[in-house]
Amino acid sequence: MAKLKSPKSIYVCQNCGAQQPKWMGRCPDCGEWNSFAEEKPVIAQAGSSPRGGGFRLQETTTLAYHEIESQDDARQPSGISEFDRVLGGGIVPGSLVLIGGDPGIGKSTLLLEVADKLSKNYRSVLYVSGEESARQIKLRGERLGINPQNLLLLAETCLERIFEEIDRHQPQAIVVDSVQTVFSMKLESAPGSVSQVREVAGQFLILAKNRTIPVFLIGHVTKEGTLAGPKALEHIVDTVLYFEGERHHNHRIIRAVKNRFGAANELGVFEMTGSGLIPVQNPSGLFLSERPVGASGSVVNACMEGTRPILVEIQALVTTSNYGNGRRMTQGVDANRVALLMAMLEKRIGMKVLGDDVFVNVAGGIGIDEPAADLGIVLAIASSFRNLAIDDSAVVFGEVGLAGEVRATSQASVRVREAYAMGFKRCLIPQGNLTALEYDDGIEVIGVRNVADAIEALF
Repeated sequence: MAKLKSPKSIYVCQNCGAQQPKWMGRCPDCGEWNSFAEEKPVIAQAGSSPRGGGFRLQETTTLAYHEIESQDDARQPSGISEFDRVLGGGIVPGSLVLIGGDPGIGKSTLLLEVADKLSKNYRSVLYVSGEESARQIKLRGERLGINPQNLLLLAETCLERIFEEIDRHQPQAIVVDSVQTVFSMKLESAPGSVSQVREVAGQFLILAKNRTIPVFLIGHVTKEGTLAGPKALEHIVDTVLYFEGERHHNHRIIRAVKNRFGAANELGVFEMTGSGLIPVQNPSGLFLSERPVGASGSVVNACMEGTRPILVEIQALVTTSNYGNGRRMTQGVDANRVALLMAMLEKRIGMKVLGDDVFVNVAGGIGIDEPAADLGIVLAIASSFRNLAIDDSAVVFGEVGLAGEVRATSQASVRVREAYAMGFKRCLIPQGNLTALEYDDGIEVIGVRNVADAIEALF
């Protein structure tokens, strides 16, 4: 009798998912070192379903486009206003949401509070934890002061066992903490590997779409701050949320990187307290609460995070360098962008700042990556260089080009109205935004064409 041959092992990159027939020190696709792990390929068995879920699939039929009912009113509120804002207005039935963040940032705390709110609107909510026992989850719930009646806890890591419990209890919402700890018995690879993460996420996607129930997945992040696992994980899910925040600050920021049902880059702000996460309705007031008065190198910049305007304080410090090359340190803004703006200041304005030590910081621990922050960075550096304070009642925004021109930005009216609502009296904006600007009469709007005009208007 012929002996059956075992399937040959393959080596899979745990960073990008590339496959190689033998082990390699460096992945030729993504360039990551020591990322290959040995796995055995999965051989499809005769008669097995290609969708292969461990749960009972409901029957689906082909529908014409005009026969499908509108889903505008199908969103369900989670009970947490900032979380609903990031999701685009509420939870969409059948959506698959992935939440990532650093360890201890508050991912499990947030989703336990969401599960508590959902249990009051749904018949039952299932919270699956592969990292904590049911007693540990109950201990956190007592600390948060919640007492849900329809919340089911399951401490399990086997995907097939989880689906058995889902078929038994028929929950209306599911939380999985975390996707890297769940494994399928159909695969021989270790939990958290590329194959396991892809399989688990794919099965939960089929579950969410087939039964039209929302599923929330918690994901680990790497030391670089990206979601652990293959990039295909972010392509599978409907929404990708990142939980950010400094350990030494009491506020947390949740940002939508991808959202099929709403605006990307939407921002939600929470305050971490002893009783859990509290939504912050006025983040501009939070970030400007400790702003110094009459200090040089400080300017308020109007930024847009998704559809929300936020006022942040940009600080700069320019000091004489004792060495030939000046140091550059930034926090909250791109260091390369700051270096580019400094070169523009020296060439177009005549400020000799390239030989000095320059430090730029966004107060409050928030990060800004939009071009409208350029004018605030330039004016903060100029203020510190000249040691002259900027008017405390002024707000600025605008993109700065290499020729020193100030370019128009999007949603200027929303930014100006936010500045007026926060009590500011003056607003420096690009000249190109003046024609279509809509604002209240209580604030003075000054249009500038270049950086020289902006410096002259403020100093």
